Amino acid sequence: MNYYAIQVRARAEEKFIKLFKALHPKVLFPVHFPRRRIDIRKAGKIKTTTPAVFPGYLFIEAASDEEIQSCQWEFRKTEGFYRFLKSNKDITPLKDRDLELVLHFIKNSGPIVGRSKVYFNENSRIVVVEGPLMGLEGRIVKVDKRKERAKIKLDIYNDSFTIDLAFEVIGSTEIDKRK
Repeated sequence: MNYYAIQVRARAEEKFIKLFKALHPKVLFPVHFPRRRIDIRKAGKIKTTTPAVFPGYLFIEAASDEEIQSCQWEFRKTEGFYRFLKSNKDITPLKDRDLELVLHFIKNSGPIVGRSKVYFNENSRIVVVEGPLMGLEGRIVKVDKRKERAKIKLDIYNDSFTIDLAFEVIGSTEIDKRK
């Protein structure tokens, strides 16, 4: 399977998917929209939100370039569509690092990325035990222990941005049980 990225209006990804499926019911490509679960504390109250992992991007799963080429106009005619990546004239599947990063969030975590389980070693460095941060330790830019969030840097198609992923600190007794 190949994965193709399309850019759509940010914060309107779900609206685009619903509209596309309503307008083109015969096009049956799986469309992936990875999201992350984050708790936001405002005025002493905690609210759980699910923003996009890749704001403004959706990922289409197709068997070949020909399948995407044959229905590219259905995507392009849908309101909120901006472009295929690399470009509308050069539609290419995700490869190498881009593909690994997208599959990390699509396959391993499900549609909504939850909290990672971490602990801090004797040098106060974060150690990921399980969850979506597993394997992304080298991309961590900043750790906020109070908010229990790690800011990670993501790169896709030469575009770089940072997002926050939630984590849960586990104690040393829980680590010993896992061994």
